[in-house]
Amino acid sequence: MIKFPLTRRLFATAALLLAPATPTLAQSAPATAPAAATAVDADPALWVVRDADTTIYLFGTVHALRPGLSWFDEAVADAFNASSEVIFEIPQDDDPAAMQSLIGSLGTAQDGRTLSSRLGEQERAVYSRAMEGLGLPPAAFEQLEPWVPGVLLSVLPLMQRGYDPAQGAERILFAAATAAGKRVGALETPREQLGFFDALPEKAQIKLLVEAAELAVSQEDKTATMINLWATGNADDLGRMINAEMEDDAELRDALLTRRNANWTQWIRTRMDQPGTVFIAVGAGHLAGNDSVQSMLTSGGITVTRLNY
Repeated sequence: MIKFPLTRRLFATAALLLAPATPTLAQSAPATAPAAATAVDADPALWVVRDADTTIYLFGTVHALRPGLSWFDEAVADAFNASSEVIFEIPQDDDPAAMQSLIGSLGTAQDGRTLSSRLGEQERAVYSRAMEGLGLPPAAFEQLEPWVPGVLLSVLPLMQRGYDPAQGAERILFAAATAAGKRVGALETPREQLGFFDALPEKAQIKLLVEAAELAVSQEDKTATMINLWATGNADDLGRMINAEMEDDAELRDALLTRRNANWTQWIRTRMDQPGTVFIAVGAGHLAGNDSVQSMLTSGGITVTRLNY
Protein backbone atom coordinates (compact mmCIF):
# COMPACT_ATOMS: atom_id res chain seq x y z
CA MET A 1 0.00 0.00 0.00
CA ILE A 2 1.35 3.42 -0.92
CA LYS A 3 2.01 5.53 2.14
CA PHE A 4 1.37 8.98 0.69
CA PRO A 5 -2.26 9.64 -0.33
CA LEU A 6 -1.41 12.01 -3.15
CA THR A 7 -4.86 12.14 -4.66
CA ARG A 8 -6.45 13.66 -1.56
CA ARG A 9 -3.91 16.48 -1.63
CA LEU A 10 -4.49 17.03 -5.34
CA PHE A 11 -8.21 17.20 -4.73
CA ALA A 12 -7.54 20.19 -2.51
CA THR A 13 -4.90 21.88 -4.63
CA ALA A 14 -5.39 21.16 -8.33
CA ALA A 15 -8.40 22.78 -9.91
CA LEU A 16 -7.89 21.07 -13.24
CA LEU A 17 -8.57 17.68 -11.72
CA LEU A 18 -12.16 18.82 -12.07
CA ALA A 19 -11.85 19.92 -15.68
CA PRO A 20 -13.50 18.02 -18.53
CA ALA A 21 -13.64 14.53 -17.06
CA THR A 22 -17.40 14.38 -17.55
CA PRO A 23 -20.10 16.45 -19.29
CA THR A 24 -21.43 17.41 -15.85
CA LEU A 25 -18.53 19.82 -15.56
CA ALA A 26 -19.71 21.81 -18.55
CA GLN A 27 -22.95 22.71 -16.84
CA SER A 28 -23.41 26.12 -15.27
CA ALA A 29 -22.86 26.38 -11.54
CA PRO A 30 -25.67 27.50 -9.26
CA ALA A 31 -25.68 31.22 -8.60
CA THR A 32 -25.99 30.84 -4.84
CA ALA A 33 -25.04 28.44 -2.13
CA PRO A 34 -27.66 26.03 -0.77
CA ALA A 35 -30.26 27.70 1.42
CA ALA A 36 -29.04 28.10 4.97
CA ALA A 37 -32.33 26.76 6.35
CA THR A 38 -31.63 23.30 4.92
CA ALA A 39 -27.83 23.33 5.01
CA VAL A 40 -25.20 22.60 7.63
CA ASP A 41 -23.30 25.72 8.67
CA ALA A 42 -19.66 25.77 7.57
CA ASP A 43 -17.06 28.39 8.45
CA PRO A 44 -13.94 27.86 6.31
CA ALA A 45 -10.82 29.81 7.20
CA LEU A 46 -10.35 33.30 5.77
CA TRP A 47 -7.31 35.56 5.93
CA VAL A 48 -6.63 39.16 4.97
CA VAL A 49 -3.59 41.22 3.93
CA ARG A 50 -3.87 45.01 4.15
CA ASP A 51 -1.92 48.19 3.64
CA ALA A 52 -3.04 51.82 3.41
CA ASP A 53 -5.00 51.42 0.16
CA THR A 54 -5.10 47.69 -0.64
CA THR A 55 -6.99 44.77 0.90
CA ILE A 56 -6.50 41.19 -0.27
CA TYR A 57 -8.59 38.34 1.15
CA LEU A 58 -7.27 34.77 0.99
CA PHE A 59 -9.89 32.02 0.92
CA GLY A 60 -9.11 28.31 0.64
CA THR A 61 -11.53 26.31 -1.49
CA VAL A 62 -12.55 22.73 -2.11
CA HIS A 63 -13.18 22.15 -5.80
CA ALA A 64 -16.16 19.80 -5.40
CA LEU A 65 -18.54 19.43 -2.48
CA ARG A 66 -21.65 17.53 -1.59
CA PRO A 67 -24.79 19.64 -1.38
CA GLY A 68 -25.75 20.82 2.06
CA LEU A 69 -22.89 23.00 3.31
CA SER A 70 -23.69 26.67 3.89
CA TRP A 71 -20.30 28.37 3.62
CA PHE A 72 -20.93 31.40 1.38
CA ASP A 73 -22.19 33.67 4.15
CA GLU A 74 -20.97 35.66 7.16
CA ALA A 75 -17.36 36.84 6.83
CA VAL A 76 -16.80 35.04 3.51
CA ALA A 77 -19.75 36.78 1.89
CA ASP A 78 -18.77 40.12 3.44
CA ALA A 79 -15.24 39.86 2.07
CA PHE A 80 -16.48 38.77 -1.34
CA ASN A 81 -19.04 41.58 -1.53
CA ALA A 82 -16.42 44.15 -0.53
CA SER A 83 -14.09 43.04 -3.33
CA SER A 84 -14.16 44.44 -6.85
CA GLU A 85 -11.88 41.71 -8.19
CA VAL A 86 -11.97 37.92 -7.74
CA ILE A 87 -8.93 35.78 -8.54
CA PHE A 88 -8.96 31.99 -9.02
CA GLU A 89 -6.23 29.42 -9.64
CA ILE A 90 -7.23 29.10 -13.29
CA PRO A 91 -9.91 30.71 -15.48
CA GLN A 92 -13.37 29.43 -14.65
CA ASP A 93 -14.97 30.05 -18.04
CA ASP A 94 -12.84 27.89 -20.33
CA ASP A 95 -14.57 25.63 -22.87
CA PRO A 96 -14.53 22.04 -21.51
CA ALA A 97 -13.94 20.68 -25.02
CA ALA A 98 -10.86 22.87 -25.37
CA MET A 99 -9.64 21.73 -21.96
CA GLN A 100 -10.06 18.09 -22.93
CA SER A 101 -8.14 18.74 -26.14
CA LEU A 102 -5.35 20.34 -24.11
CA ILE A 103 -5.16 17.33 -21.80
CA GLY A 104 -4.95 15.04 -24.81
CA SER A 105 -2.25 17.13 -26.41
CA LEU A 106 -0.07 17.33 -23.33
CA GLY A 107 -0.82 13.82 -22.13
CA THR A 108 -0.09 11.80 -25.27
CA ALA A 109 3.08 9.77 -24.81
CA GLN A 110 5.89 10.86 -27.11
CA ASP A 111 8.14 7.82 -26.70
CA GLY A 112 5.85 5.25 -28.32
CA ARG A 113 5.51 3.16 -25.16
CA THR A 114 2.09 2.00 -24.07
CA LEU A 115 0.72 2.80 -20.64
CA SER A 116 0.44 -0.86 -19.65
CA SER A 117 4.12 -1.43 -20.51
CA ARG A 118 5.09 1.17 -17.90
CA LEU A 119 3.30 -0.66 -15.11
CA GLY A 120 4.26 -3.74 -13.12
CA GLU A 121 1.91 -6.70 -12.92
CA GLN A 122 0.29 -5.66 -9.63
CA GLU A 123 0.05 -2.04 -10.77
CA ARG A 124 -1.71 -3.08 -13.98
CA ALA A 125 -4.14 -5.23 -12.02
CA VAL A 126 -5.30 -2.47 -9.66
CA TYR A 127 -5.39 0.05 -12.50
CA SER A 128 -7.54 -2.20 -14.69
CA ARG A 129 -9.87 -2.98 -11.80
CA ALA A 130 -10.36 0.71 -11.04
CA MET A 131 -10.96 1.69 -14.66
CA GLU A 132 -13.41 -1.12 -15.27
CA GLY A 133 -15.28 -0.20 -12.08
CA LEU A 134 -15.86 3.24 -13.56
CA GLY A 135 -16.84 1.89 -16.98
CA LEU A 136 -13.65 3.22 -18.59
CA PRO A 137 -11.84 0.86 -21.00
CA PRO A 138 -8.13 0.75 -20.09
CA ALA A 139 -7.25 0.21 -23.75
CA ALA A 140 -8.49 3.72 -24.56
CA PHE A 141 -5.66 5.19 -22.47
CA GLU A 142 -2.78 3.09 -23.79
CA GLN A 143 -1.16 5.96 -25.72
CA LEU A 144 -1.37 8.43 -22.83
CA GLU A 145 1.06 9.27 -20.06
CA PRO A 146 0.18 7.90 -16.61
CA TRP A 147 -0.89 11.24 -15.16
CA VAL A 148 -3.94 11.47 -17.45
CA PRO A 149 -5.81 8.39 -16.15
CA GLY A 150 -4.40 9.25 -12.74
CA VAL A 151 -6.28 12.55 -12.91
CA LEU A 152 -9.49 10.84 -13.98
CA LEU A 153 -9.23 8.21 -11.26
CA SER A 154 -8.66 10.96 -8.72
CA VAL A 155 -11.91 12.68 -9.59
CA LEU A 156 -14.54 10.36 -11.01
CA PRO A 157 -14.90 8.10 -7.94
CA LEU A 158 -15.45 11.18 -5.80
CA MET A 159 -18.19 12.36 -8.14
CA GLN A 160 -19.79 8.92 -7.92
CA ARG A 161 -19.85 9.43 -4.16
CA GLY A 162 -21.78 12.65 -4.49
CA TYR A 163 -19.05 15.31 -4.63
CA ASP A 164 -20.25 17.78 -7.24
CA PRO A 165 -18.08 20.39 -9.00
CA ALA A 166 -21.20 22.53 -9.41
CA GLN A 167 -21.33 22.71 -5.62
CA GLY A 168 -17.61 23.48 -5.39
CA ALA A 169 -16.52 26.84 -4.06
CA GLU A 170 -15.02 28.06 -7.35
CA ARG A 171 -18.15 27.53 -9.39
CA ILE A 172 -20.37 29.28 -6.85
CA LEU A 173 -17.94 32.18 -6.42
CA PHE A 174 -17.48 32.55 -10.18
CA ALA A 175 -21.22 32.63 -10.79
CA ALA A 176 -21.65 35.23 -8.04
CA ALA A 177 -18.76 37.33 -9.35
CA THR A 178 -20.17 37.26 -12.88
CA ALA A 179 -23.65 38.20 -11.69
CA ALA A 180 -22.23 41.10 -9.69
CA GLY A 181 -20.08 42.38 -12.57
CA LYS A 182 -16.81 41.94 -10.69
CA ARG A 183 -13.48 41.68 -12.49
CA VAL A 184 -12.35 38.05 -12.64
CA GLY A 185 -8.80 36.80 -13.12
CA ALA A 186 -6.55 33.79 -12.60
CA LEU A 187 -3.09 33.04 -11.21
CA GLU A 188 -2.28 30.34 -13.76
CA THR A 189 -3.35 29.28 -17.24
CA PRO A 190 -4.80 25.80 -17.84
CA ARG A 191 -1.68 24.86 -19.81
CA GLU A 192 0.54 25.92 -16.92
CA GLN A 193 -1.41 23.93 -14.35
CA LEU A 194 -1.65 20.78 -16.47
CA GLY A 195 2.02 21.24 -17.24
CA PHE A 196 2.86 20.58 -13.60
CA PHE A 197 1.47 17.06 -14.01
CA ASP A 198 2.98 16.57 -17.44
CA ALA A 199 6.43 17.55 -16.16
CA LEU A 200 6.42 15.02 -13.33
CA PRO A 201 8.94 12.21 -13.75
CA GLU A 202 7.46 8.93 -14.92
CA LYS A 203 7.94 7.35 -11.48
CA ALA A 204 5.90 10.11 -9.85
CA GLN A 205 3.19 9.87 -12.52
CA ILE A 206 2.88 6.12 -11.97
CA LYS A 207 2.66 6.71 -8.23
CA LEU A 208 -0.20 9.13 -8.80
CA LEU A 209 -1.95 6.65 -11.08
CA VAL A 210 -1.60 3.62 -8.83
CA GLU A 211 -2.58 5.47 -5.70
CA ALA A 212 -5.64 6.94 -7.43
CA ALA A 213 -6.55 3.42 -8.58
CA GLU A 214 -6.18 2.06 -5.05
CA LEU A 215 -8.45 4.75 -3.67
CA ALA A 216 -10.93 4.26 -6.50
CA VAL A 217 -11.47 0.61 -5.60
CA SER A 218 -11.57 1.36 -1.88
CA GLN A 219 -14.89 1.96 -0.16
CA GLU A 220 -13.33 4.38 2.31
CA ASP A 221 -14.22 8.05 1.79
CA LYS A 222 -11.11 9.75 3.15
CA THR A 223 -12.02 12.99 1.40
CA ALA A 224 -14.75 13.56 3.98
CA THR A 225 -12.10 14.08 6.66
CA MET A 226 -10.38 16.79 4.66
CA ILE A 227 -13.66 18.55 3.89
CA ASN A 228 -14.66 18.45 7.55
CA LEU A 229 -11.40 20.17 8.49
CA TRP A 230 -12.05 22.77 5.81
CA ALA A 231 -15.67 23.34 6.82
CA THR A 232 -14.78 23.83 10.48
CA GLY A 233 -11.96 26.24 9.67
CA ASN A 234 -9.37 23.88 11.14
CA ALA A 235 -6.46 25.06 9.04
CA ASP A 236 -3.84 23.81 11.52
CA ASP A 237 -4.95 20.17 11.38
CA LEU A 238 -5.46 20.44 7.63
CA GLY A 239 -1.90 21.69 7.32
CA ARG A 240 -0.58 18.89 9.50
CA MET A 241 -2.41 16.32 7.39
CA ILE A 242 -0.99 17.74 4.17
CA ASN A 243 2.55 18.00 5.56
CA ALA A 244 2.46 14.44 6.92
CA GLU A 245 1.28 13.10 3.58
CA MET A 246 4.06 14.86 1.68
CA GLU A 247 6.98 14.26 3.99
CA ASP A 248 8.60 11.64 1.73
CA ASP A 249 7.78 13.31 -1.60
CA ALA A 250 9.91 16.44 -1.78
CA GLU A 251 9.90 16.45 -5.59
CA LEU A 252 6.12 16.33 -5.85
CA ARG A 253 5.71 18.82 -3.04
CA ASP A 254 8.04 21.26 -4.77
CA ALA A 255 6.38 20.89 -8.19
CA LEU A 256 2.74 20.94 -7.17
CA LEU A 257 2.75 23.08 -4.05
CA THR A 258 5.86 24.98 -2.96
CA ARG A 259 6.86 26.60 -6.26
CA ARG A 260 3.29 27.53 -7.08
CA ASN A 261 2.80 29.07 -3.64
CA ALA A 262 5.98 31.09 -4.15
CA ASN A 263 4.69 32.37 -7.50
CA TRP A 264 1.35 33.33 -5.97
CA THR A 265 3.08 35.04 -3.05
CA GLN A 266 4.97 37.22 -5.51
CA TRP A 267 1.71 37.98 -7.33
CA ILE A 268 0.20 39.20 -4.06
CA ARG A 269 3.27 41.30 -3.21
CA THR A 270 3.06 42.97 -6.61
CA ARG A 271 -0.70 43.47 -6.35
CA MET A 272 -0.26 45.23 -3.01
CA ASP A 273 1.28 48.12 -4.96
CA GLN A 274 -2.12 48.84 -6.52
CA PRO A 275 -5.13 50.16 -4.59
CA GLY A 276 -8.32 48.15 -4.33
CA THR A 277 -9.91 45.12 -2.69
CA VAL A 278 -9.29 41.61 -4.06
CA PHE A 279 -10.76 38.22 -3.13
CA ILE A 280 -8.38 35.32 -3.91
CA ALA A 281 -9.87 31.81 -3.94
CA VAL A 282 -7.39 28.93 -4.31
CA GLY A 283 -7.31 25.31 -3.20
CA ALA A 284 -7.29 25.00 0.58
CA GLY A 285 -4.06 23.01 0.50
CA HIS A 286 -2.19 26.12 -0.62
CA LEU A 287 -3.28 28.00 2.49
CA ALA A 288 -2.31 25.36 5.04
CA GLY A 289 0.94 23.93 6.33
CA ASN A 290 4.56 25.02 6.52
CA ASP A 291 4.83 26.15 2.90
CA SER A 292 1.51 27.98 2.76
CA VAL A 293 1.08 31.27 0.96
CA GLN A 294 0.53 32.97 4.34
CA SER A 295 3.83 31.60 5.67
CA MET A 296 5.69 32.85 2.62
CA LEU A 297 4.08 36.28 2.88
CA THR A 298 4.94 36.49 6.57
CA SER A 299 8.55 35.48 5.88
CA GLY A 300 8.71 38.35 3.41
CA GLY A 301 7.59 40.87 6.00
CA ILE A 302 3.88 41.06 5.09
CA THR A 303 1.36 40.70 7.91
CA VAL A 304 -1.39 38.15 7.33
CA THR A 305 -4.37 38.14 9.70
CA ARG A 306 -6.83 35.29 10.23
CA LEU A 307 -10.39 36.63 10.40
CA ASN A 308 -12.38 35.13 13.26
CA TYR A 309 -16.09 34.73 12.68
